[in-house]
Amino acid sequence: MKYEEIQKLFLERGFFFPSSEIYPDSPAGFWDYGPLGVSFRNKFIDLWRKELVRRDDMLEIDGSQILSKNVFVASGHLENFSDPIVNCASCNSVFRADRMISDILGKNLSEKLPTDLYDKYISDNNINCPNCNNKFSLVSNFNMMYKVGIGPKQEESFLRPETCQTIFVDFLRLFKTMRIKLPIGIAQFGKSFRNEISPRQSLLRLREFYQAEIEVFFNPAKVDNYSKFSSISDFEIPICLDDEKIVVKSCHDFVKDGIIPNQFIAYYLAILKQFFDKTGIDTSKMRFRKLLDDDRAFYSSHAFDFEVLTSLGWIELVACNDRSDFDLSRHSNLSGKDITVMDDESKILPNVFEISMGIERSLYSIFEHSFKYEDQRSLLTLKSYLSPFFIAIFPLVNKNNLPELAHNIYEDLKLDFNVFYDESGSIGRRYRRQDEIGTPFCITVDFETLESETVTLRNRDSMEQIRIPIKDLKVKLQDIKL
Repeated sequence: MKYEEIQKLFLERGFFFPSSEIYPDSPAGFWDYGPLGVSFRNKFIDLWRKELVRRDDMLEIDGSQILSKNVFVASGHLENFSDPIVNCASCNSVFRADRMISDILGKNLSEKLPTDLYDKYISDNNINCPNCNNKFSLVSNFNMMYKVGIGPKQEESFLRPETCQTIFVDFLRLFKTMRIKLPIGIAQFGKSFRNEISPRQSLLRLREFYQAEIEVFFNPAKVDNYSKFSSISDFEIPICLDDEKIVVKSCHDFVKDGIIPNQFIAYYLAILKQFFDKTGIDTSKMRFRKLLDDDRAFYSSHAFDFEVLTSLGWIELVACNDRSDFDLSRHSNLSGKDITVMDDESKILPNVFEISMGIERSLYSIFEHSFKYEDQRSLLTLKSYLSPFFIAIFPLVNKNNLPELAHNIYEDLKLDFNVFYDESGSIGRRYRRQDEIGTPFCITVDFETLESETVTLRNRDSMEQIRIPIKDLKVKLQDIKL
């Protein structure tokens, strides 16, 4: 199974690993990034900034991870950000009710049903605790936010469960200081925290994780005849409707048919798809799933989840929500601040379209779609601009001044590229190690280098090797990188 192979790669090569793993009481749902994971994540975020944030002249902020209680009163999280749980009255095991019932009955159950309906499913189907086969207590709702006490008086605050609330409460200041005109996207990359009931599948469900969120503020009266729509009008995207059938049409046709409500939303769905087309994920295994009323978040009037098919099934990577004026109106009412702004000659409270990306899920999906076995080697065919290292440099053997020459090349290139140096083991094993972590090119300093001042440049995917003069290396590699 690919999931297990990817997990092995994560651990053995130090991409990602459980936090505090040397202690038996380390809690589940917390993972650390090793050096390769940090480099891969940073390059993915660089691509996100290039293809989405800078493309549309968006602003990027970095907000606090701890916010006041009132922020989450206004946002609705204190009231609504809950999952249904059920406790075993005998062994005290705790389960997420909707998932447990779905797994036992083999049917998908919404996570938003009233608690008494979950109780009815459990009663009608004689469902007992999977661990001890005893009866359950009644289902209750569990709020997943982490409470934090601030200062000596332990003033009640919370770790943010999503990064977007900072953007909403900062919007008024940003509008004034950055001379914003609508529509404008405000982006943020950072950590969020959710007290998941039963985190599982490593990076796919964490209690501490990264998000890259974009909130686009716009005038709802201008969502049709959107000026940027023409650039993606003919671009085709796949959308899954309620019958699980995937329909592929142009953005123009989806808007015309009413599947996508307006040109504004269609534009952002299209550029999100174009972004993921560049990550190495199989384009035939991507889709947008249009959410029905019962599946949408409490703040959403229209919702599309961007999903990728993996060995574990379809995984949601990005939530795309039309949040209307839900957030700004609630923050305005509770804070007493007027958050209306001028758009041309009209004073309006902007609406918001959200593109909320889970980073770890995205990284996992890229890994799985890039991992393969070929010619008796494990191969990670990452795009060169996403690979943790762009180049690895090896001396063929540890003698005849080859290590010194190789190290000089490393020193000359390391400020321009992500470079790895290795002189340990046979040259074949060193190639295989780099193939497995996705390094697209290897430079080998060999005996011919001493005579011709050339090195071997090896291509990861084709294993083709060519000779390049040392003096031309930097220019040649820059051309490849571009």
